[in-house]
Amino acid sequence: MTRLPTLPTYLDAMQQLLAFTLQIPPVDPSTSLRVTFLLRLTGDLMSSIPGYPPHIKDLPQLLEFFDDLDQAWLAVLKSQIWDPESGEGVDLVVPIDAIDAGKPTMTSSPMNQTERTRLRSLLVTGTASLEEWLTGLDVAGEDYQLALERTGMQQKMGSFEGVINDPAGMEGTC
Repeated sequence: MTRLPTLPTYLDAMQQLLAFTLQIPPVDPSTSLRVTFLLRLTGDLMSSIPGYPPHIKDLPQLLEFFDDLDQAWLAVLKSQIWDPESGEGVDLVVPIDAIDAGKPTMTSSPMNQTERTRLRSLLVTGTASLEEWLTGLDVAGEDYQLALERTGMQQKMGSFEGVINDPAGMEGTC
C-alpha cells in the first residue's frame, strides 16, 4: 500500500529530505523555513517509524539516521550552516571584503519559544513511541533489552529510561 514498504527504504527517503532541508541557509528570511521543515520531518519520522515492523537488523541504519538528525538539530539550534562533508554544523563565515556597507546586515533569528516547545514535545512523545515500538522486536522470546545488549545495540542507543524522557533534561537546548 505504500511506496516505501520497509523501514530502510523509508529512512533512505528521509535522509534525502534531511539533506535538502539542511541546504536552506540559516539566514533570514530563510531561517524559519528551515526550522519549520525540520520540525515537520522530525514529526513525520517519529510518527512513521512505529508503523513499520521492528527488525533488529534495521536498527543500525535507524541509529545512524537519528545521529544525523541530532547533528542537524544541533546546527539549527546554533544557527549554523550545514557541512555535508563533515556531517555537522559549522559557523557561517563571511569574508570582510564581501560585506557591503550600503546593504543591511545578514541576520539569523533563533528558534522562538513555540518552535522549541514543539521540538521538545516531538522528542518526548517520539521517544515514548519508539520505546514501545522496540518492545515488538522479534528476538525469539528474549527480552528486547537483553537482545539489544547481546548485539551491542544497547550501548549505541543508550537508555530510554530516566532523563531522556524528562523534559527538564532538555532545558537550555530546546
